Amino acid sequence: MSVKVAVIYYSATGAVHQLAQAVAEGAEKAGAEVRLRRVPELAPDAAIDANPAWRAHVDTTRAIEIATLDDLEWADAYAFGSPTRFGNVSAQLKQYIDTSGGLWQRGVMADKAATAFTSAHNIHGGNESTLLALYNTFHHWGSVIVSPGFTDPAVYAAGGNPYGTAHPAANGAPGEHVLQAARYQGTRLTRIAKRLNGLADD
Repeated sequence: MSVKVAVIYYSATGAVHQLAQAVAEGAEKAGAEVRLRRVPELAPDAAIDANPAWRAHVDTTRAIEIATLDDLEWADAYAFGSPTRFGNVSAQLKQYIDTSGGLWQRGVMADKAATAFTSAHNIHGGNESTLLALYNTFHHWGSVIVSPGFTDPAVYAAGGNPYGTAHPAANGAPGEHVLQAARYQGTRLTRIAKRLNGLADD
């Protein structure tokens, strides 16, 4: 048996999307069955069209399935990704989270491993506060927060964020050091989920 990991994210111009793919790769490498899901876009076309990178990303990721509440029921573990919006979670991901009240009342997300990743424009542009905001949700859900901590050299190589993988988008697309940290985060999430489900093999 393998654990099931849902990687659920919002990305405007692609950085968080790349991190989500890397987290999914790490989880799969550790033996997880993975669902990679994006949440719906809420911004009007006029706003998207004003930014060519945003429009290009929306158009090229249409084939990725939209997250539903069934993904939360299905999964044994969660990895949530969001760009920083004024030091907080994007409206798109937050709206999805806010629909989970019925599942929360039934305890669906309780005792499941959960982690988060993010991207802000600048190194100090709200990455840590966005991750902590996502962890507030996990506290309310009763999930088991699995941050990367300083538990692997990949974390240091990517800038040393113990809360979760974070990328300063002003530097361009995530480089290999950052993607490797995201893969490690997916692997660590899977390992802890296996332990919580009595399936540990390490």
